[in-house]
Amino acid sequence: MSKVIKIKQGLNINMLGAAEKIIKKANQADFYAVKPTDFKGIRPKLVVKIGDKVKAGTPLFYDKFQPEVQFTSPVSGEVVEINRGERRVILEVVVKADATIEYEKFKVGDSKDEIVEVLQKSGLWPALRQKPYSTIANPQDTPKSIYISAFDSAPLAPDMDYLARECEDCFQKGIDVLSKLTEGTIHLNINADYPASDTFTKAKGIQINKFTGPHPAGNVGVQINKIDPINKGDIIWYTYPQEIITIGRLFEKGIYDATKIIALTGSEVKSPKYFKIINGASIKNIVSDNINEGELRYISGNVLTGSKISHEGYVSYYDNQITVIPEGNYFDFLGWANPGFKKHTASRTLFSSLFFGKKFRLDTNVNGGERAFVMSHEYNKVFPMDIYPVQLIKSILVEDIDKMEQLGIYEVDEEDFALCEYVCTSKIEVQSIIRKGLDLMRKEMS
Repeated sequence: MSKVIKIKQGLNINMLGAAEKIIKKANQADFYAVKPTDFKGIRPKLVVKIGDKVKAGTPLFYDKFQPEVQFTSPVSGEVVEINRGERRVILEVVVKADATIEYEKFKVGDSKDEIVEVLQKSGLWPALRQKPYSTIANPQDTPKSIYISAFDSAPLAPDMDYLARECEDCFQKGIDVLSKLTEGTIHLNINADYPASDTFTKAKGIQINKFTGPHPAGNVGVQINKIDPINKGDIIWYTYPQEIITIGRLFEKGIYDATKIIALTGSEVKSPKYFKIINGASIKNIVSDNINEGELRYISGNVLTGSKISHEGYVSYYDNQITVIPEGNYFDFLGWANPGFKKHTASRTLFSSLFFGKKFRLDTNVNGGERAFVMSHEYNKVFPMDIYPVQLIKSILVEDIDKMEQLGIYEVDEEDFALCEYVCTSKIEVQSIIRKGLDLMRKEMS
C-alpha cells in the first residue's frame, strides 16, 4: 500500500463554472500558435518566415542556448504571422492550418541517445522540465528522478483521471520512454481522495504516491518537497499525463500528434465542458456562442497562474484549461466595510465564510492597491513547504544569493506561491518576484 501524504496548509477556492464531464471534439481552428513566452529561460531563434509552408512537426524556432531543442508546428499549413513585443521579442508564431493535417515522419529508436534526439527534433523535448529553475530540461543531464503529477488541485482544474481515460497504451509507452532517461525512480503522484484511473494504477515501471489535502496538493513542487526535497546540485525532471500520452503517440506512430483535451471553465461560460483540440489552437471556435455578455477576462490556464489572452487567443503549450471570468474594473462600494456575502475569503472576516462549500462568481478586482510588505502569518497558512516564504521573497528582493540558497530557492517556482499572492493583504506580485529569483540564480550558477 502506498503511503498517503497529507497536505494541511493550503486553500481551495470554490468557483462557479466547473466543466461537465462531456468531451466534445472542437471544430478545427483556423489558426494555431506556438508562443516562446510559454517556455521559461529560452532565447528563440526563428527558422521560418511569413509565407513558409510547414507540416506538423516542422521546426519554427529553436533555443539559442540549446540549439538542438526544436519548437515545432502543431499543424500543417502556412506561417502567416510572427508577432513581436517590446524590443522585438517574439511573442507568437502563427500558422494558418490546412484542412487536412500532414505530418513530418520521425524515426524512433530505443536507446537513450535516439530517444533524446527524436524528442528534440519533434518538438516534444519541452514537455520535460527540470527543477531547480522550472525550465526546459537540459538534454545533457541525467535526472535523479522524474515526477508526474497526475492530478490538479487548482481552481476549476480539469480531472486528469478523466483526461487520461482510454489512453493506457500511449501512457505506458510514454513511461517506458521516460525510464530510459533516468536511472532513478519515476514517481506518479495521484489524489488519494478518490479512485484513480486504470491508466495510472495499472502503469508499470513507476512508484505511485498518494496525496490528500487542499490546493496546492496537486503542485509537483509541493509533491517533490514531501517525497524527496531538492538539495543543491540535485536535478529532477517533471512532466504531466497528457504530455506523456503525446510522447507515447510519437513513439508508436512516428509523428507529432499534438491532440489534447482541455476544459473550458469559469462562471461566464454557459456550458462548461471538455474539448478535444490540437495544442496551440485559437479558442475562438470553442468560446463562440458559449460565453455570457459583458467585459470578460479570458485566461489560458487557471485563475491563479494562467496568462491573459483574447477571445481569439491561443492555448498555451502547458495549459489544460481555459477560464473565463468577469473583469473587475469597478469601484467596490464600502470596500472593507462591505459584509461580503458574495465574496470569497481566505479568513473569517466576511459573512461568506459561514457558508461552507458555497461557490463564488469571482472577478479580477484586486480589492486595493500595493502597500507596505509586512511580516505576517497569512502566507504560512497556505504554503505547505518547509520553507519560510516571506524571508525567501525578501532575500530575492535584495538579491542575496547565499540567503536564497539557504531558504530553499531550488525547490520552488511561481505556482507554489500563487496562493500567497492571492491572500496577500499587501497586494505584492509574489509570483513575478519568485521568477526573478529563479532567473537570477540560473544566471549566477551557469
